[in-house]
Formats: sequence, C-alpha cells, structure tokens
Amino acid sequence: MNGYQERPWLARYDQGLPADLQPEYTSALEMFAATAAAHSAADAIRHFDEPISWRELDVLSDAFAAALADLGFAPGERAALYLQNVPEFVIALLGVWKAGGVAVTVNPMNKSRELDLILRDSGATVLVCLSELYDEVARDTVTGTDVRTVVTTEDLARMLERFLGQGPPPPRFGPGDVAVLTYTSGTTGPPKGAMNTHGNLVFNAQTYRDWIGIGPLDVILGVAPLFHITGLVGHVMLSLLTGAPLVLMHRFDPERTIDTIRAERATFTVGSITVFIALMNATNASKDALSSLTKVYSGGAPIPPSTVAAFQDRFGQYIHNIYGLTETTSPSHAVPLKAEAPVDKLTGALSVGVPVFNTVVRVVGEDGQDLPPGEIGELVTSGPQVVPGYWNKPGETEHALPGGALHTGDVGYMDADGWFYLVDRKKDQINAGGYKIWPREVEDVLYEHPAVREAAVVGVPDEYRGETVKAYVSLRPGAAASPDELIDFCKERMAAYKYPREVELLDDIPKTVTGKLLRRELRTRSVLEAAPEASPGPASEPTPEPSPGPE
Repeated sequence: MNGYQERPWLARYDQGLPADLQPEYTSALEMFAATAAAHSAADAIRHFDEPISWRELDVLSDAFAAALADLGFAPGERAALYLQNVPEFVIALLGVWKAGGVAVTVNPMNKSRELDLILRDSGATVLVCLSELYDEVARDTVTGTDVRTVVTTEDLARMLERFLGQGPPPPRFGPGDVAVLTYTSGTTGPPKGAMNTHGNLVFNAQTYRDWIGIGPLDVILGVAPLFHITGLVGHVMLSLLTGAPLVLMHRFDPERTIDTIRAERATFTVGSITVFIALMNATNASKDALSSLTKVYSGGAPIPPSTVAAFQDRFGQYIHNIYGLTETTSPSHAVPLKAEAPVDKLTGALSVGVPVFNTVVRVVGEDGQDLPPGEIGELVTSGPQVVPGYWNKPGETEHALPGGALHTGDVGYMDADGWFYLVDRKKDQINAGGYKIWPREVEDVLYEHPAVREAAVVGVPDEYRGETVKAYVSLRPGAAASPDELIDFCKERMAAYKYPREVELLDDIPKTVTGKLLRRELRTRSVLEAAPEASPGPASEPTPEPSPGPE
C-alpha cells in the first residue's frame, strides 16, 4: 500500500468520526420519504413569510409528479429546472423524481445559447422555469429542442392545485440510477452533463450531516445557488436528509441575508467566499446578527487566509474550507468542524482540508505516478461521491475518469500530516519568461492589503516574457489604493518574477453566479483592451529579470 491508500489524513478527523460511512438510503427519494414521515408538521422550506411543511412538500411534489405523468412524461425522461432559489425548485425536483425522471439543473443566468446547448444535450422533454425567464429567454429557445412542454412558475401553481391529492406509483431507484444532470465545463472542453446518481447524492448528504453535525434543530441558510452542486447537496439534499428547514431568499442580497440570519436564527451555511466578503461589507453587519451561525463553510473559489481572519475578528465565526467539484457531487475534502485549516508557510495557501469519509485522493505527476508529500501534482479522487461519467460522452468520461478515478485538473499537494492544498487549475498557470506562476499566490498577497476587497490575477500577452502578470482589484467601500501602491505592496512580498506588472481597479470583479472569479473573461478583456494599442513599431526595452532558477 502506498501513502495515499493508507489515508494519513484520518488522524485529522474530529474525535468520534469514522473513516467510512455506510449510506442509510438507496435513493434521494427514499431519503426524503423517511424525513417527511418523521417530521411531517415541521417546516421544510421557509421562503419569506410562506413556510412549507414536510407534509405539504410531500403532497405538492406528488401533485407535480401526477401532472408530469398526465403530460406524458415517462420514467427515464429528463426535465430541466431553470429556476432561482425558490420553493418551486425543490417541489419540481422531487416531482421529477416521483415521476421516475432525471432532473437537469440550469443556471438561471444562462442566456439563449447556453440554455439551448443544455436542452439539446440532455434531451429534456420538459422545461420548468421562472415566468420572467420564459418571456426573456426560453420562449424563443425551446424551438428545435426535444422540449414538449414548458411549465412556468405561474403554470406550476395552477397544476399543483389541479392535481392536489394525486400522485403516480412510486418509482424504484437504486444507488446507480442517475438523479440529476449538472452541467459543468469539467476538466476540458465545453459544458457537459455530470451524471450525479442517487447514490452520489445520498452519500454526500450524509457526509455533510456527519462531518458538520447537522440535525433537525439546525436551520440551513440557502445562499448557494440550488442549481449548482454545492447548493443542491449542501442545502437541498442536506435538508431532505436531516429535516432541518431550508431558508430561501430567491436571490442573494447581503443586507437582506443578514436580516434573515438574525430573524431565522440560521445555524449553518455553505457558500463561496464572495458571499462572506459581501456580508462583512454590508451596512447592517454586526456580531450579534450572526451569532447563531456557528457552522460556516465555504467552497467553490479559493479562500484567502486574510479574509478568514477578518471574518473571525468581525463576527467571531471561523470559515471552514470545503472543496469538491460537480464530478465529486460537492465535497471531496473539508476542514473538520473543530479544527482550523493550516496555512502553508511557503505559498501562503490555506488548506482545503482533508479527504472526507470513504475517499482516497492521490497527487500524481505528469507520468501518472504518485508523488510524495510536499510535491505538486494533479489531484486524482476516488470515492462513493464520484460520478460514473458524463451524459452521452464516453470519450470525455474516459479522459476524465479512467478506471472510475476523477482526474480533477486541479493542481496541489498533500503535506506530511495529510492536509491538502490547491495551487490552481492547470489552465490558469502563467508562464512568464519560463517562470511558472500560480494566480492564487498573487491573489493571496493582494488580499493582505487592507484596501482590497476582491482580486483576480491572470496572465496577459507580453512581447518580452510571453506572458506577464496582471491583477484586477476591487476596493473595500471607503478605502483607497492606487495601482502603483498595490504593485509595490506585492513587489515587497514576492519574488521578482511573480508580482503583477499591471493592476486595474474595477468596481466589481466579474464572477459566476456561484462566486468563482471569471479569469477567462478577464483574460479576454485584457486582450481586447490591448488590441487598439498594438502597433508595428519596435517594443520598448524590457527591464532585465533573472533567468529561471531556484528561489
């Protein structure tokens, strides 16, 4: 056995946690049925002033399943959910499963081209969407796809009333049956549907529950988008397993979120670090308002250690790192609830945690061989949460999941104690005159500056170095810092080849709806900005820099 198979990280687990879990249910639907029976009168969903009990959620999702069957929706068909964080998402999800189908989650920010791609690839026959999204996008998109029926949120209300009290015979799902297609760029290429199975969902719902200690007395704050794997598992599935009510707010707004935490006494949430940065900068932020939120996790984007420290100083709550991909059905790594993640002394990177139950993560080199602790390579993940593949894409499946182990495309290392650290995505590495630079390391330094709210670093074309480092920065409200000041700040703290040669200040850094910084968009922006300035004249004399070598 090699070092990874022996799982040295098990010694980092909180006392009393097992190395492995045995899933308690064969499907997400069976999991929901048990919770609905045990907590029938309690709140399942709280959405503004309209709570829905577990019994009501069961009855409403039955009605939607009956309506789907009446429309000719057959077991195995796909239904796309093009919705915000609203109760209709959960009702439709359960209804699709009760009708024997597969749900396809769609980012409500997607426009016509992106929606068309997902509908065509998934072969969805039903589209459930917000009424405004139908008018703005879906009406002109469904033509030419397999969609037979569009159900807006207004239509859904009428259908639930019509079919109330009805429901088709319950389907029989096993752990290997596909529950949801979640679209991701994966490790290469255009978006493709990761086949998250019922077994994947049940296992990682139980992982969240047991790792963090979530029970029916907790209150889950739904800040992550439900279409995304983090919101789907860390909010919806966790609630369906534990009976803890799920608080939804349609869209994230920092001030309203703080008011909601205070009013609902929310105890747990998981979201991108940009959510917590926004909460810190909210006008109504206070330690008292967040006092109930004792179980805080963040994933989906790198977390600067300085932000974790600032949040803890402000509110008294520690932000625990959690890491995973769509293909790992949310977490593959997490920081134990009773621990704080170490920070690597050389790079300043905050550990993403340790592999969770039943999971083996290896760090491999370019030759595919395991690397010893401390050496940087690609993370390869095996465990019950790893999807079996991509929908109708055997070639992509074989590329990313040879033998069932996920080659994540994320680069990092494990230290001698079993803690894992991410460096960056392979595609984001900057090559400046032969030097390899990871954007995250530069971003972490920028976050140490007291005026910096958010930072994103990209490689941009450079005639002399091939690529050079450029940083986009947004500042905290009321703070001031010039580009030159930020460049000098980094120059004092980094090797000469790493610090940014350019800094551009923006009001906001472009992000996905899940909070990931859009480096690709920023790289494109830099190229477009530079294009009009290009000229056939001679380049200016570059500043000499040392040749690549050991630091």
